[in-house]
Amino acid sequence: MNKELIIRSSPDAVDFALLKDGKLIELHKEEEQSNFQVGDIFIAKIRKPVAGLNAAFVNVGFEKDAFLHYHDLGPNLASYLKFIKLVSAGKLKDFSLKNFQFEKEINKDGTVADILSANQSLLVQVVKEPISTKGPRISSELSLAGRFVVLVPFSDRVSVSQKIEIKGEKERLKKLVQSIKPRGFGVIVRTVAEGKNTAELEKDLQNLLSRWTAMCKKLPTAHHPSKILGEVNRASSILRDVFNDTFTGIYIDDVELFNETKDYIAEIDPSKQSMVKLYQSKDTPIFEKYNIERQIKTSFGKTVSMSKGAYLIIEHTEALHVIDVNSGNRSNKASNQEDTAMEVNMIAAAEIARQLRLRDMGGIIVIDFIDLQNSENRNVLFNFLREEMSDDKAKHKILPPSKFGLVQITRQRVRPEVNIKTREEDPNNENGEIEAPILVIDRIASDLDRILKTHKKVMLNVHPFVAAYLKKGFPSLRSKWFFEYKKWVKIIPRDAYTYLEYRFFDAQGNEIED
Repeated sequence: MNKELIIRSSPDAVDFALLKDGKLIELHKEEEQSNFQVGDIFIAKIRKPVAGLNAAFVNVGFEKDAFLHYHDLGPNLASYLKFIKLVSAGKLKDFSLKNFQFEKEINKDGTVADILSANQSLLVQVVKEPISTKGPRISSELSLAGRFVVLVPFSDRVSVSQKIEIKGEKERLKKLVQSIKPRGFGVIVRTVAEGKNTAELEKDLQNLLSRWTAMCKKLPTAHHPSKILGEVNRASSILRDVFNDTFTGIYIDDVELFNETKDYIAEIDPSKQSMVKLYQSKDTPIFEKYNIERQIKTSFGKTVSMSKGAYLIIEHTEALHVIDVNSGNRSNKASNQEDTAMEVNMIAAAEIARQLRLRDMGGIIVIDFIDLQNSENRNVLFNFLREEMSDDKAKHKILPPSKFGLVQITRQRVRPEVNIKTREEDPNNENGEIEAPILVIDRIASDLDRILKTHKKVMLNVHPFVAAYLKKGFPSLRSKWFFEYKKWVKIIPRDAYTYLEYRFFDAQGNEIED
C-alpha cells in the first residue's frame, strides 16, 4: 500500500488530496480566511449562561456565538479559572503546574449557572467548526495534539489508544509515559506511538509543553476574544495524523509550503525528508498530473459508479444521509442471485468507506445494501465494512444489518461536509445543467465491458467531439480496449447526438439495449 499527499496552493486556499494506491481517499481545503479550525484555542468571554440548555453561549469572535455545554467544561474547570485569573493578572509566571494548587473538581451533575457568569474570561478550544448556520462547538477541557501523544493540562490521567491491541505494548507505553510526564498534565498515547522509544515520546512531549508555555505567555496582554494558540498549518496537521511508513511521496506546488512541510518531516522523521518533492511543471496542474481532478468529478456526484457496472446513489436530507447500493445492468459469472448480491455489496462497502472519508460525511448514515438471504454473508459484509473503515480517524459506530438489510452508521462531524459541485452548464440549454462530460467516458467503458462479453462485433455511435477523443493519440482509448478485449470497436461520429449521448450497435446494425 502506497500513500501520497498532493498539496495544491492558490491565492485564497490550499487543497490537500490524500491518495492510497493512486485512489483519492481524503480531500481537505484550508481557506485563507478560516479562523476557526478544530484544535484552535481562544481566550473568550461568556456571553450568557442558559439554564434551560445547561450550556453557555461564548463570544469567540465568530458572527454566531460558540456553544459550550456543561459536559464540555471538564472536571477541573475551577482550576482553569483560577489559573487564567492569576496568569492574566501577572501574578503567576510558572506555567509548569508543578507547584500549582489544584481546586476541587466540579460536580458532574451540576449546572452552568452555578459555575459561570456573564463576561467571565475562559480558555476554550474549538471541537467542531462552524457548520451551516451554527457557530463553533467548543470545550474548556483543553488538549494539545502531537505526533505521538496528546497533552491534557490540569489532569493526571494517562491513557493509551484502544487501537493498540497488544496488551504488553499498551502497558509498556503507559509505564513509559507515566515516568516522563510532568505533574499537573495528563497524556493520551496515540496509535502511532506503538513501538516508539522513550527519547521519541519525550521529544514530542517537550514540544507540546513548549507550545503550552508560549500560549500562557500571551494571556496577560491578550484581548477578548482572540486566538492564542492556533493549530499547526493544515499540511502539518494532516501529516501528524496520517503520516506513517506507508507514505511514498508528498508533492507540493508552492515553494513556501514545500519548505514548511520539509522542515516538519525533518523534525518528525529525518529519514523521510527526501520524499517531499516540489512540483514545478508549468504545463500540467498538479491535481491533473495525479488524476485528482478526474476523480473529484467522478466521486462527488449524486451517482457514484463502481466496477462491473454497479453504482451508488447518495442522498442527503436534513436529518441523515442515505446510500442506496445498485447492481446495475450487468452480467457476470456468479452462479446465483445471492452470489451476485454479495459481490456487489462487497465492492460497495469498500467504496462507501472511501466516500465517507472523502466527503467527510457525518451524523447518521443509512446504507441500503442489496438483500442477502444468508446470515453468514451478512456477517461477512458487516465485518468487511468495519475493516474498511478501521483507518477512518473520525469517531464512528456501525450497527449490524437490520432485518431489512439496512446498515446504520453514526460518524462524528467536526467540519463542514466536503460538497463539490460536479454538474456543469448545459451548452444546449443556458438554464440547464448536465453531468460533467468527462464522466461519459467512464460510462462508455463500463457499458463496453458488459457488452463485449456477449457480442463479438460492436459499433459505438457518439458525438463527434467524443469520437475524436476516443481515437486520439497512441495508444488511444480505442487501442487500449483492443489490447484488453482482443476485439475492435468501430467508432462512428453522429452530428445529431448531444455531447453525452451514445449508443451501441451489433454487427447487424441493431441497437444493443441496456
